[in-house]
Amino acid sequence: MHWKDKNEEGYENFNHLKDALAKEGKNLIFAMNGGMFNKDQSPTGLYIENGEILSKLDTQTQGYGNFYIQPNGIFYLTKDKKAKICKTTDFRPSTDILFATQSGPMLLINGKIHKALTKGSKNIHIRNGVGLLPNGNLVFGISKQKINFYDFASFFKDLGCQNALYLDGFVSKMYLPAKNWTDLGGEFGVIIAEHED
Repeated sequence: MHWKDKNEEGYENFNHLKDALAKEGKNLIFAMNGGMFNKDQSPTGLYIENGEILSKLDTQTQGYGNFYIQPNGIFYLTKDKKAKICKTTDFRPSTDILFATQSGPMLLINGKIHKALTKGSKNIHIRNGVGLLPNGNLVFGISKQKINFYDFASFFKDLGCQNALYLDGFVSKMYLPAKNWTDLGGEFGVIIAEHED
């Protein structure tokens, strides 16, 4: 997960991150916006990067926007490379957490679609999210067309995910040249990325 560069300036888009990684001899192979952000592009809620808490956990249960549809949740990676997605209320801080981002709402909770998500809803946007399969592998998903929350959650459910978290919508983008997704634009806070040396 990436937010700011060495000069403490936000990457903001995939192109800036790609260039920064290239200077370190690394090749960006996947990127996706990694959660909601404030007007100054700081992360909304908990954000941990390389074991350091850069934005505090938000335990408010009421507020404006999708982030506060309860329960919301946290996607995190531990130092031993295990992935977890849990409700914010179930999250336990630990020094073993290497990366974390908070967002909302949860899409799937223990294999079931979030009760607040309505089948046939007319609330449609491009959306992106992350799900966790029973074998511990992650699924990152983005809709090619505008979609409602229920149908987006169903995508992760049909793949067999037990828990899944909505990351963002409307601004959502992905960079994955192996699948002909090569949009390097955007304007984000946190970026989730995979790269190779």
